[in-house]
Amino acid sequence: MKSVNKMMIESAVKLAEEVKAGCILVCVNVIDELARLPEEIKKSVNFVLVMQEQDELPEDLAAITTKLNVPGVNLTRVGKIKIAIAKGIVSGLFKKGDKLICLSGIPKFGYADSIFFIDVGREFEILTSDDINNVVEAVQPEVFNAMLNIACELAAQGRESRKVGTVFVLGDDEKVMQLSRQMIINPFKGYSEEDRNILNPELEETIKELSAIDGAFIINAQGAIVTAGRHLNAALESKDFPSGLGSRHIAAAGITNVTKAVAMVVSQSTGNVSVFKNGKLFVSIEKPVE
Repeated sequence: MKSVNKMMIESAVKLAEEVKAGCILVCVNVIDELARLPEEIKKSVNFVLVMQEQDELPEDLAAITTKLNVPGVNLTRVGKIKIAIAKGIVSGLFKKGDKLICLSGIPKFGYADSIFFIDVGREFEILTSDDINNVVEAVQPEVFNAMLNIACELAAQGRESRKVGTVFVLGDDEKVMQLSRQMIINPFKGYSEEDRNILNPELEETIKELSAIDGAFIINAQGAIVTAGRHLNAALESKDFPSGLGSRHIAAAGITNVTKAVAMVVSQSTGNVSVFKNGKLFVSIEKPVE
């Protein structure tokens, strides 16, 4: 299938040039073929490679490409693209109005089989809201990205073979605390900011364990968990709210409608991960069918 990958990459490069796309988003493992591209092509096109964090790039590609990390769990084709574009927007790689060419495929087949043209901010199958420029006005990009990874892992794996549902509210924590109330004793009280920061890998198991309790996690802009088990008081009442979403989603939309926070919801019933900002659904990442 190497010849297929080569032809798909060449087609993606040609299309990117014709439509003046800002980059080629590579969501399938075609590293060997990319490495063999002529140097003038590798340097003339901005390749963004979507990979798991533990995957390494060859030195020659690392110098001329950008790597976007996705969670190390099973994702649908569109789910991987959604995470990549959401993280790209948050990290400043993409913005509303950018044109992207996306090269995709199914991992078990081992070759690229699809090329997508994506207009960022207008493609509603990928991003539900076109209000994308201030997604992380109140939280650091690395905190958003780390939390999205944990949420997707939790959605895919559950906890001890049980499905779980929870809400993570990021940023504008002082106002969020004013608009919520504690349901249990704060399990993070008394710990240093470093010990309760989601960027600390040692905290991940604690987060997943506590995700089984009712209520939301409140996290500050730098990633420190302020509390867990919090009831969000600001529910959104809107005719425009997508149907079929439950109380956690309504609470998440509500709190982001009256604060600058971003909220991530792990659905216990579907395993989907939904991100809300400004009272609107920003992106929803579907759990793969098992």
